[in-house]
Amino acid sequence: MNTDLAIDTPTMPAPHVRERVAFGSSGLPVLGLVLLAYLAAAALALIGILRLANPDGDPRTPGVVLLVIGVLLLIGAVILNGGLIMVAPGEARVLQFLGRYVGTVRLDGLRFINPFTFRRRISTRIRNHETAVTKVNDADGNPIEIAAVVVWRITDTARAVFEVDDYDEFVTIQTETAVRHIATSYPYDAHGIDQLSLRENATEITEKLSAEIAARVEAAGVEVIESRITHLAYASEIAGAMLRRQQAGAVVAARQRIVEGAVGMVQLALRELAEQDVVDLDEERKASMVSNLLVVLCSDRDTQPVVNTGSLYH
Repeated sequence: MNTDLAIDTPTMPAPHVRERVAFGSSGLPVLGLVLLAYLAAAALALIGILRLANPDGDPRTPGVVLLVIGVLLLIGAVILNGGLIMVAPGEARVLQFLGRYVGTVRLDGLRFINPFTFRRRISTRIRNHETAVTKVNDADGNPIEIAAVVVWRITDTARAVFEVDDYDEFVTIQTETAVRHIATSYPYDAHGIDQLSLRENATEITEKLSAEIAARVEAAGVEVIESRITHLAYASEIAGAMLRRQQAGAVVAARQRIVEGAVGMVQLALRELAEQDVVDLDEERKASMVSNLLVVLCSDRDTQPVVNTGSLYH
């Protein structure tokens, strides 16, 4: 980014945690093992119940032992089943064990993790946030209305969860704060050649806005992809006066171009008359001719010609 576009950005504290990959494996083999454990537990429990109901049957393995083994298998299957999670594309799982962050699962599909961890679902998809139309004063003190949209996504799930209370609300508030700061730092219209304005320098202002928002939300592990000003206008109480001022400026600029062109045409006419030796004009008649030509060329209405039937001096 151009150094001329550098802005004052807030200094955020260093993050306490950063995202890391959580320990885990594919969940399909574990799922098969869990299903087998459920079936084995059911079979052992059924055989144990039947032997308890018929004590004169096969005495090699008591029914109580089979029933206990079946219950233990069932408990083990339930614990293993608790470690199976399904991760959809564009999502992640932030894991905590006894309150401590142990990693993030980003691979989609069926995964097996520590069954005793607490999991929090985080969306890593691209999101839009559009600010409400806000009335602020620009650098000249004129009330204006401004709104912007920011495109963002989470790149560090650990910081998004543990560095801020609510990352959605954090992005919303910081975006609105950045929009207000940009709006109050520059005038709506520039009054100098080298001065940036909100209306005439949209590209530069957008770069500044994106840089400031990115600096504000970086602590929450958020990446700003793009930001744009979607609404920019004078407030209703001064919109009429500012429109008249813009119209007056346009009229002045147009008149200036007309006068410049008229002067060039007059100079060309005088030079051609002199070079072609069409007529010899003294200084007084040259002044009169210049005056008449400027009136004709600069007038905003059609002029009415007057034919002089006398001599040049009468």
